[in-house]
Amino acid sequence: MTKSKRELLAGYVDGELSDEERRAFEELLQQDSELRAELEEFRKLKEVTGMVRYADLPEEVWENYWHNLYRKLERGIGWILFSVGAIILLTFGLYQFVSALYSDPQVPLLVKVGVTALGLGGVVLLVSFGRQRLFAYRRDRYREVTR
Repeated sequence: MTKSKRELLAGYVDGELSDEERRAFEELLQQDSELRAELEEFRKLKEVTGMVRYADLPEEVWENYWHNLYRKLERGIGWILFSVGAIILLTFGLYQFVSALYSDPQVPLLVKVGVTALGLGGVVLLVSFGRQRLFAYRRDRYREVTR
């Protein structure tokens, strides 16, 4: 598929043409003065757009955002939903694993009980750790300090 003059022009300015395409385009430039003028416009446009930078938001705007009640509520609900979902999925996965384990007559009862205790203990510890971190975060005197 052959590229149009515009595609070649854009590729030439961006340095994305193959050697063959670049040579063919440079031959076209020798023959077409309008194409040369358009090339100069493209180069100027690329130079101007290359200097454009996004302005950073002032620090006050970010501080206001982080102290906003909606943000705190949003983040709290998000963590609660995430935790509940994780607990449900982990418990379901553990249930499926234990069900398969208990239905296998080759596995000794002691191993079945041990795996069940290990899994339930892990879920309880995970929930406990999450609650502890949330408790500590809410009472952290230095959480509002900007680092």
